[in-house]
Amino acid sequence: MKKLLLCILISTSLIACKNNTKSTDTEMDSETISEEKMPENPTTAESIAYANGFENWNNVSEISFTFNVDRGDQHFQRSWTWMPKKDKVKMVSEKDTVNYLRTKMDSTLQKTDAGFINDRYWLLAPFNLMWDEGTTFSEKKNVIAPISKDTLNQLTVVYSNEGGYTPGDAYDFYFGNDYKIKEWVYRKGNDSVATMATTWEDYKSYKGLEIATMHKDSTGGFKLYFTDISVKK
Repeated sequence: MKKLLLCILISTSLIACKNNTKSTDTEMDSETISEEKMPENPTTAESIAYANGFENWNNVSEISFTFNVDRGDQHFQRSWTWMPKKDKVKMVSEKDTVNYLRTKMDSTLQKTDAGFINDRYWLLAPFNLMWDEGTTFSEKKNVIAPISKDTLNQLTVVYSNEGGYTPGDAYDFYFGNDYKIKEWVYRKGNDSVATMATTWEDYKSYKGLEIATMHKDSTGGFKLYFTDISVKK
């Protein structure tokens, strides 16, 4: 089991999100919560975020999900509950249950928090396009997607070399005219060669949030998916 866990953590951490997100730890009274309106002339990043229900995020008080990885006959999972307005996190794995505030972490929680950032990024990457700082964007039209070979548009996000758990990495988002992500590529250290590529499939709506619940590699032997998703307002 230890060997399996190490293998899965190495593979999933390749897509670890940056830890330089804007602060979401301010608790808000319900009367101050409102819908986030889409800008009049949105950028591509904003269009992707709003196509996935970003306008409803301000109303979310709690989101829970189970992060699953299947590689062949091996399976790994861990469950999370996140209260974004307090930035309070609960993690439940096979062996541990951990509760913590992201604003009051010490070194003993860094590994757990790195797992949370990774799993949350897979779940809410379109929103991270709005949240993350220290990013640069570039775009291409009518490119061939790596897995489906469909003609899609591409938004590339490159993170700065400072801060976060995996600084300097790049992500290529492939999306259609509806601005929904169909595939993505992770490139460690902004390498020209893809480190990992997966699909974005099985979109489902949770209180207005559009979430891709399944990701597969080109062989189908690697599957990363979400179960037990729950959103509270």
